[in-house]
Amino acid sequence: MLKTDLKKVNRLLITRFGIPERNFKMPDPLSMLLGTILSQNTNDNNSFQAYKNLVNKFPKWDLILSAKDLEIEKAIRVAGLGNQKAKAIKNVVTYVFEKKGIVSLDYLREKKNEEILDELTSLDGVGVKTASCVLLFSLDRNVCPVDTHVHRTLNRIGLVKTSAPDKTFREIYQSLPDGIGHQIHTNLIKLGRMYCKPTNPVCKSCPLISICKFESKTNLKANPHEKNFMLLDHI
Repeated sequence: MLKTDLKKVNRLLITRFGIPERNFKMPDPLSMLLGTILSQNTNDNNSFQAYKNLVNKFPKWDLILSAKDLEIEKAIRVAGLGNQKAKAIKNVVTYVFEKKGIVSLDYLREKKNEEILDELTSLDGVGVKTASCVLLFSLDRNVCPVDTHVHRTLNRIGLVKTSAPDKTFREIYQSLPDGIGHQIHTNLIKLGRMYCKPTNPVCKSCPLISICKFESKTNLKANPHEKNFMLLDHI
C-alpha cells in the first residue's frame, strides 16, 4: 500500500514540477559527504558558497589532514556552525585516512546500503540524512533522504505517521518504488518550500491536495516563485 501511495505522490509531483535534473557525472562519495555536512542547518546558497570556499582552500582533501580546525572553520563560516562542521570534516577525513591509508571513500561503492549507513552514521556529525545523501547523490542508490521538508510533507499527506525525519526515512526505505529516489526526494523538497510550508501552507494550489489528509488545510492560493537550486546536485 505504501509503495503504491509513493508511486502516486511521485507521479503527481512530476506532473507539477517535472522530472528533476541531476548531475551527469556523480561526485565522489567523500566530496558528497563533506558537502552534505556543510548543508546542515543552513540554506543551499550559503552551503554551496562554503563548499566552494573549502575546495579553494583545500583543492585536495588530504590537505585537510594537516589543517587546523580554525583554518577549516574560516573557509566554511558562511554555512554557519563553523566550529562544529569544521570538527566533523576533519574527523571524517582523518577517519578515512586512518582506515584506508588514502583520503577516499570510493571503497563504499562495493558495500550494501545498510553497511554504508551504519559506517557513516558512526562518525560524529554524520546522521542518517547525511549518509543517505551520499547513497543517493554519489552512489546512485534508490533511496529518499529525509530532511525536515520531506518529513513534514509525507506526514501531512498521510503516508506516514512518524515523529522524526530518521523514522520517516526508515518507514519508506523498504517501500520506495524502483528508480524514483531522486525524483521524489527533490520534488518533495520543492513541495515543502513552495506549498507545504511549516506555517501558512498554500493548500489550495498544492499539487497533492486531491490525496492530502492534512486536516488544517488553508484556502491560500498562490503562484510561488519556484526555487530550483538544489545544493547536492551541484557538488
